[in-house]
Amino acid sequence: MENIDIEELRSDLINYFGTASFYNPTAMMDLIKTEKASDEEVIKIAIQNNFDLSRYETKKKSRF
Repeated sequence: MENIDIEELRSDLINYFGTASFYNPTAMMDLIKTEKASDEEVIKIAIQNNFDLSRYETKKKSRF
């Protein structure tokens, strides 16, 4: 999963949980967990919440 833009994914998850917390206060715990999560944990959280990881794929940079 080295081709995933983790910071964009993390940001989207934080926005997702932040919005959800208005309707479900326990979502705030998920938001905090996401802020502190390692890169691998962010990917696991995204999968658990049915995020489409293909939207966060980055293109490999060419050496030329």
